[in-house]
Amino acid sequence: MNRNILTITATLTVAATTAQADPAGLRLFDIDMPHHGQPTMAALWYPAGGGGTETTFAANAVFQGVTAAEDAPVAEGVHPVVLLSHGMGGGIESTAWLASGLAERGAVVIAVNHLGTTWRAFDMSEGIAHWTRAWDLSTALDAILADPALDGHTDPTRVMAAGFSYGGWTALSLGGAGGNHAGAVAACEDHAGEMELCDMLMSPEVDMAGVDPDAWNDDYADPRVTHVAALDPGFVWGPEADDLTGLVDDVLLIGLGDETTRLVATDFDRSGFAAMIPQAQVARMVPAVHFTGMPLCTDRGPAILEDEQDDPVCTDPEGTDRAGAHAAVIGLMAAQIGL
Repeated sequence: MNRNILTITATLTVAATTAQADPAGLRLFDIDMPHHGQPTMAALWYPAGGGGTETTFAANAVFQGVTAAEDAPVAEGVHPVVLLSHGMGGGIESTAWLASGLAERGAVVIAVNHLGTTWRAFDMSEGIAHWTRAWDLSTALDAILADPALDGHTDPTRVMAAGFSYGGWTALSLGGAGGNHAGAVAACEDHAGEMELCDMLMSPEVDMAGVDPDAWNDDYADPRVTHVAALDPGFVWGPEADDLTGLVDDVLLIGLGDETTRLVATDFDRSGFAAMIPQAQVARMVPAVHFTGMPLCTDRGPAILEDEQDDPVCTDPEGTDRAGAHAAVIGLMAAQIGL
């Protein structure tokens, strides 16, 4: 199958395509996760049918929030489903821009806080068990398909697993990509000092090298997933072609940045990952960096993060329009799922 390769320059004109959408509906609730032995917070986003309480979700001193219609009824019709996975140190707040944007376009989106890898409770000694994230979203899908309020409103023939960064790997795993423990460890060893986060992953506290290879490499695909969209995905170093033969046919890979600004850890071109998925649509967004996939920052955000020595989260390359980049990502994913 011929690969569709796009290079996108995100501009305000792209952002304008979704600027007039009505706010998405939002429900916040806990989902019991038996594999964790405790519940986790979930955010359900959906096309709203009017009403609800208008609120701003995920706003803080650093990041802008998004407008939502909390507890609004679901709009009439049958809508595709998106299982949305956040990155390392993220949460349902950090993916709100993407979740709400897809819901405004007509998708039912479920996002969960992956225990061990949220900004509230970060413990990579637990979070390194990447398969539990796939289980989180399969459990969340069970919950929403059984939700009476969504009865008749979800399309089981269009279920997308989507994610950013570590969540991009979660989405790929749900769609049938297999892990390769030996390859992941070797990549960190071969690129020591160059590949981001390898020092933490290979530390005695996290001990990626000591993770059970059988657990790492097992099949965590959810057969209900029909589409995969991975935004600057992690763990793209290590898998081999045989590990990716089980992937669904409909795959979208979006890279943030060019050869001078991309993270080594998420560079699916340099790692050879994209070349092993000939069916994938591949988009590269420039100018951008990995953190362009984070929420829009407030005016005070860069100064606050600079004081905390975390400034790059709000600092994009010159010429980047983060809002435009977000709109372009939403547009690509929406088109992929048929919206």
